[in-house]
Amino acid sequence: MPMYDFQGKQIELDDDGFLLNLDDWSKELAIDMAGKEGIELTEAHWEVINFLKDYYKKYQIAPMIKVLVKEMGKMMGKDKGNTKYLYQLFPAGPAVQACKYAGLPKPTGCV
Repeated sequence: MPMYDFQGKQIELDDDGFLLNLDDWSKELAIDMAGKEGIELTEAHWEVINFLKDYYKKYQIAPMIKVLVKEMGKMMGKDKGNTKYLYQLFPAGPAVQACKYAGLPKPTGCV
């Protein structure tokens, strides 16, 4: 089982680098994980991360990219609910990378 060393604590990850225990998530952990991938989380990133956390809380599933784009468009408008914008923030894949930073499971289906 892969482990992530954070502030002297070993955090369990799945084979794709997602938290096994959602309660291990913290804002500081997200910042650390993103930083190790060369991303500095801005207000725009947090908007997406918080959206995903709320979505997961409501539906108990991490949305695939198609659903993420559609739902963000409804909530935040076309400027933010489009793949180009989301890929600028999360170049390794908006649904996958943003869910990882949000401490959520890997989205299923087409990501």
